[in-house]
Amino acid sequence: MHHMGKYDVIVTGAGPAGLLAAGRAAELGGKVLVLEKMEQPGRKLLITGKGRCNITNDASIDEFIKHVYPGGRFLRDVFFQFFSKDIIGLLNKYGVETVLERGGRYFPASSKSDDVLQALLRWVSRGGAEIRYGQRVEKILIENNMVKGIQANSRIFSASRVILATGGRSYPATGSNGDGYKLAEQAGHSIERPRPALVPLETKGDMARNLQGLTLKNINAAVWVNNKKKTEYFGEMIFTHFGISGPVILTLSRIVVDELQKGNKVEIVIDLKPALDEQKLDNRLQRDLNENGRKKAGNVFRYWLPSAMIPVFIDLLGIDADKPCHQVSSKERKQIRYLLKNLSFNITGHRSFKEAVITAGGVPVKEISPKTMESALVKGLYFAGEIIELFGDTGGYNLQIAYSTGWLAGTSCIKASG
Repeated sequence: MHHMGKYDVIVTGAGPAGLLAAGRAAELGGKVLVLEKMEQPGRKLLITGKGRCNITNDASIDEFIKHVYPGGRFLRDVFFQFFSKDIIGLLNKYGVETVLERGGRYFPASSKSDDVLQALLRWVSRGGAEIRYGQRVEKILIENNMVKGIQANSRIFSASRVILATGGRSYPATGSNGDGYKLAEQAGHSIERPRPALVPLETKGDMARNLQGLTLKNINAAVWVNNKKKTEYFGEMIFTHFGISGPVILTLSRIVVDELQKGNKVEIVIDLKPALDEQKLDNRLQRDLNENGRKKAGNVFRYWLPSAMIPVFIDLLGIDADKPCHQVSSKERKQIRYLLKNLSFNITGHRSFKEAVITAGGVPVKEISPKTMESALVKGLYFAGEIIELFGDTGGYNLQIAYSTGWLAGTSCIKASG
């Protein structure tokens, strides 16, 4: 076995968590090596925010933690060390101007995720960290419960500190195919079952397919499990050839995936008019029908729905679209009102890791120190990013978890060895 030299810190993975860990450790004077199995860094970072990179969110720490599952409190100390203002400051220093958009989401002013990646690489390079590509990590070398280095591509790299920042299993084409879980298990860690999170949902029937491409804004979507409402969110969604997606659906999917796994009946119920209660909506329907009494009933639906939804809606209701509005009965009006507030989709499944924004599951937080990101089982082994069982909602939360855990792991490595 060929020995490739000795380092203070070896980081596995050149995604956002790995780059923050490497940059910070190098900044503090460590001799740092990053081993990346792909031929280029930050593949997943480049596709975040539809290629624009939703850098972070400006929520307070307390608010931020509410958007992290299954237990965001683990990150409180982590966020006090490095948080949203810190990553924005770092990127600004290295030439990335940022803009704050609705929902507290920060983006690069250029709308180019590559600008964020290049800024991080400049920082890492300036600190003197070395990045090697095409390096598949095969094993963490451990003796007497202490890290001794890494075996990659059948070669040995020596170090007393190793940071696993390999990502999860979502978007495996970017390199995050679950390798890190095997390495963690080899080191004695348990793994909370990885499963897709923030993932589009598949629906029964052809209604979604008939509405494919239609985006709905300002709707309320609720998850119903075995005919009981579980939770709901307000926001935007989109119909696809297989079902439903968009920010509000991705947010709800974390519950849906687990409930489907249990074999429960799951529905997503859409309120198309969340700003109107039943009475106000009924008053509006009556007014519009009365004011257009002689017009065909089908024509008045354009006051209530996007045009693409009208034929689907009328079909669901079974109403004669050609009859005059004044002939629409109170029973039919009640049906219209109900459907506007309760457009229901039976959920039959979810898309795979290939389409999941993030992975739920991973190395349990109970096996990691929240003060340092060090393994509670192996001295000198640290974790950062998506490999940890925590994940957040859409809106910049997951990238901030990666930055913050990476920064703390990088800091802790050098302080521990100093």
